[in-house]
Amino acid sequence: MHRNNRNSSKNIPRRRSAAFADVRTSSSAESPAENPAESVKRLRKAAGQGDVHAQYNLAVTYYFGKGLEKDPVEAARWLRKAAGQGHADAQLLLGGAYVLGKGVTKDPAEAVRWYRKAAGQRDADAQYILGLAYALGNGVRKDLAEAARWYRKAADQGLADAQYKLGTAYLSGNGVAKNPAEAARWFRMAAGQGDAKARETLKILGQ
Repeated sequence: MHRNNRNSSKNIPRRRSAAFADVRTSSSAESPAENPAESVKRLRKAAGQGDVHAQYNLAVTYYFGKGLEKDPVEAARWLRKAAGQGHADAQLLLGGAYVLGKGVTKDPAEAVRWYRKAAGQRDADAQYILGLAYALGNGVRKDLAEAARWYRKAADQGLADAQYKLGTAYLSGNGVAKNPAEAARWFRMAAGQGDAKARETLKILGQ
């Protein structure tokens, strides 16, 4: 399971787009002093030899156009290679590519497939996005109980967005038994991380 490319601990909450998440680069990425063209050349060589981190970073390079022209199709191709080797960050970003149609044909169901793989590796962002997918019926059959289940997995890892969503589920009784006290508990956790929506909700609740 390829997790050593993370810049932050899994215990540190992260806020990401539900579509194409923030890029996480590994230690094999370009160094500040390295010429971009040389970095791309090195990444291509390593990626072609099957280095999963190089494949991921090459995909990121194509996506942002660092040292070469942006190429979403090529970015998606290398993301798929890294994702196929079990690289969770690549799986997360490939899911986002299918949501947005970036370099691939837009396909919500395929997006969910890759998010699920990343979520299976305890990626909190992917777990949260799966919760959103089930809540909206986007790429999967709408299932509020399943949405709450995935929100809880991400919330337990400290993701503030998921804590807020889980709080709203308990407040309204969507997918879980209605429980205002439990809702407030999750809102407080999210608010403690600076979540403005959670703070406002607590004010409305008189907490």
